[in-house]
Amino acid sequence: MKSDALLQTLERQLTVLRQQAAPLAQHTTVSPRFDRHLFQTRNTLMQSYLDETAANLAALRHAVNGNHLPQVTWLAEHLTAQIAALTRESAVWSLRAWDNSSPGITRWQRRRLQHQEYERRLLAMKREREQRLTTVTTLIEQQQLHKEVEALSARLARCRNALDNIESVLARLTR
Repeated sequence: MKSDALLQTLERQLTVLRQQAAPLAQHTTVSPRFDRHLFQTRNTLMQSYLDETAANLAALRHAVNGNHLPQVTWLAEHLTAQIAALTRESAVWSLRAWDNSSPGITRWQRRRLQHQEYERRLLAMKREREQRLTTVTTLIEQQQLHKEVEALSARLARCRNALDNIESVLARLTR
């Protein structure tokens, strides 16, 4: 069936998108990044957009099982547009400038964006080292990679602590 292949393709694309957007899932912006017709959520967390996309995939699956052809067509097109938009957004997230608000808030938002980018890069480096660790054969290489993973974990913890501090400052400023 064509609908089964469509569902499997969309599920794979959503899985890949979730992996790409995982470091950004809890990051937020001042204003929404997408058109209201594309995403209904008012929350600006990337995770909220991913959750809405997953809900639409479940609705599509239900419509396919119920054999509601017009609904299947609309949901498939809408879901494809959502996945494409989220893929583009996750690819250019670090290039986005924060929305303009007050100068103090803008400075803190830039710091948050900078630290979120640090966090994303540290996570990528740590994952890469952990993957290499599974393939190395010599003890010296394993020890070196363990040290690097531990160092990256410590840096990641400090980065997340800084992000928490920045979030608390922003929360105080926006009250």
